[in-house]
Amino acid sequence: MGLFDLLKNKIRYRDSEHAYLLGYPHEFCPRCEANITLQKGYNNDLPYWVCKGCGEMLINPEVEGDIAWICDQCEAMLNIQPGFSEDCGEWSCTECGFVNKIDQSEIYVSDDEFKADFNSPYKGLSDEAVLALSLYSEEGSINNRDDILLVKNMVDDKLYVKKILSTYDVSVYEYLMEHPVSHMPKIVGAYEGDNNLIVIEEYIEGQTLLDILSSGPVEAQKAVYIARRISYVAMELHKLDNPIIHRDIKPSNIIIDSKGEANLLDINVAKWFKEGEVEDTQLLGTQYYAAPEQLGYGFSASSEKSDIYAIGMILNVMVTGKFPKEEKAQEPLWSVIDKCIKLNPEERYTDEELISALDSILR
Repeated sequence: MGLFDLLKNKIRYRDSEHAYLLGYPHEFCPRCEANITLQKGYNNDLPYWVCKGCGEMLINPEVEGDIAWICDQCEAMLNIQPGFSEDCGEWSCTECGFVNKIDQSEIYVSDDEFKADFNSPYKGLSDEAVLALSLYSEEGSINNRDDILLVKNMVDDKLYVKKILSTYDVSVYEYLMEHPVSHMPKIVGAYEGDNNLIVIEEYIEGQTLLDILSSGPVEAQKAVYIARRISYVAMELHKLDNPIIHRDIKPSNIIIDSKGEANLLDINVAKWFKEGEVEDTQLLGTQYYAAPEQLGYGFSASSEKSDIYAIGMILNVMVTGKFPKEEKAQEPLWSVIDKCIKLNPEERYTDEELISALDSILR
């Protein structure tokens, strides 16, 4: 529930000779001194206004009471709704019907405090989830990202990866936690709150394919070997009782471990395959590696053939350093890549066919 210090955030009225002659006062933000009268969309009949200068929530002085209660669903002010009382325990917003919990213990002294709590990845987590996550100490970020962290379990002293996801299908994570796939990080825990899914997964030490390619293309046999391993991982996902489509196979999501084995990471945009589906509910993927159907083009929704497309693109990038439209790999590899990236998914390889074609090149 969004509650704010009403006295601190009252709109400040300031009279001037010019304003007096016109019959109205200017209205200023008490935080940044911006003239909110001039801000687009402002109307002094509104119960509250978020200053466009600093983002501070400002309360209309005519609103009675010391606290502003805001609907968690539609952000309407509850104070001004007929019959509302701070002692009612809960209140159904008359604007949208959402039932808001009225709890005096959830009073925020500032708009910043409310925003920080509202956007917190831990908001809404169960006590059990908070306890489980407390066993991990943060060791640092990965790739300078605030949402991917290297953590250490204080019980077994092992390193893990902690991810804070806003795009995900929690059922995919829960399934793979119970049915791990080889050459993918094992999911240790998945905890869903109001804003995010927090995932703890196995840490695989190594170098991403993206980092390897920063030094230039790789030798063709090595490229084929990497593509073959990733094809096996993809096939295992596709052959599950409920097939999973990865949808984001790309160099930064492939890590080569200390044994030289390729591993596939990141399933935050993965989806369940649905037979007969015409289009994906969410059009997700990485430009150039995502198949046309993932971006709303093509003949159907994402399928196992979408992951085949990505593997073909990666193969070309590995051996040339460029995408096919810029430079094509040499034969016989180009024939394999060309079939992987056909516009029509039905014309692409199946998992087994791709692996067989790669085996032929290796031989």
